[in-house]
Amino acid sequence: MPRGRYSLHDPHDHTPLGEEHFQCAPGPSGWRYVSRLTSPSGDHRGSVDLALDDLGRPIRLELHMGEWQVRGAALDGVTWVRTDPTGTHATEGNVRAHAFTGTSPAFLIATARLLRLTPSSDATRVRLVAFTDPVLAPRTVDQSWALVNSEAHATDNGPLTVDEYQVTALDTGERHTVHIAGDVVLAAPGIELEDLQSPPSTFD
Repeated sequence: MPRGRYSLHDPHDHTPLGEEHFQCAPGPSGWRYVSRLTSPSGDHRGSVDLALDDLGRPIRLELHMGEWQVRGAALDGVTWVRTDPTGTHATEGNVRAHAFTGTSPAFLIATARLLRLTPSSDATRVRLVAFTDPVLAPRTVDQSWALVNSEAHATDNGPLTVDEYQVTALDTGERHTVHIAGDVVLAAPGIELEDLQSPPSTFD
């Protein structure tokens, strides 16, 4: 069960956003990721709880950011309920999308798991609902994912396969690279893996 810590920063101006302390693991029904978010000063900022089924679909998502909360799942596309800080209003949303995304590294693992690309695959288009910080506002985004390289590296625990993805935002054409090993993000825009206490899990 990998556990560790990511540092998060603004991918454009590199402003520190804090840290994400996580643990994740495959299970009998899929994969689960839980984390707590802290601010640059160390204060509690929020949490992520994401569970996927064997096909990589989100069967449960729970996000907390400040006093905002989102609960969602794959249902007729993706469906979610967003609750305001007072707790008196809840708004429901539904979009014909494949999955969710956001600033957490969990969503990069989830999208890669959903698409199951190979280096010979064509670039694949995916529609996602992004929840933006700090109020978890939903926004539908279209991306293109391609697995451009998959390379095994020798480690003390045996070979570690690192996948390099090219991700393109289809509304702006902006491209960036994501490096993933098993169920851990090694590097991505705005994300740095600072500490890992056990090797990444591998998916069948």
